Amino acid sequence: MTVRPIRLFDDPVLRSVAEPVRDFDRELRAVVKSLTGTMRAGPGRAGLAAPQLGVPLRVVAYAYEGRSGHLVNPRLELSERRVTADEACLSAPGVWWPLERSYMVVARGRDMFGKPVSVRALGVLARVLQHEVDHLDGVLFSDHLAEEERERFLAVALPSG
Repeated sequence: MTVRPIRLFDDPVLRSVAEPVRDFDRELRAVVKSLTGTMRAGPGRAGLAAPQLGVPLRVVAYAYEGRSGHLVNPRLELSERRVTADEACLSAPGVWWPLERSYMVVARGRDMFGKPVSVRALGVLARVLQHEVDHLDGVLFSDHLAEEERERFLAVALPSG
């Protein structure tokens, strides 16, 4: 397992749409292990998407309050109930911002061997899964903010830009 550097918020690779995984092979398993190891290498890390490591594949890893795993080619079913809570991103270290998300999700995908997986998540874990799946679509959580809020967020997250 290799711990890899996490791409920062201004890296253009984070704006690319990740490709669906077609081959459930040794290379995919190495990506999942690296993603999981990198996510767990630091404190407060609840999720990570493959594009954050520069890997353009639809793979996410998550770990929150004793629930952990990964999803390949995830699809989300979102609840209508929405809540606002602080959210952060490993690609914008140290910056937390309030954001509205669905309170509950059902995430369906596959594991690294191609076996179907379903995860029902509430609260923070639901938020983590939504955040990571956004990364697979080239969406940063600041994209969900109103324009004025986004400008304030970017001024804090990217002080040199």
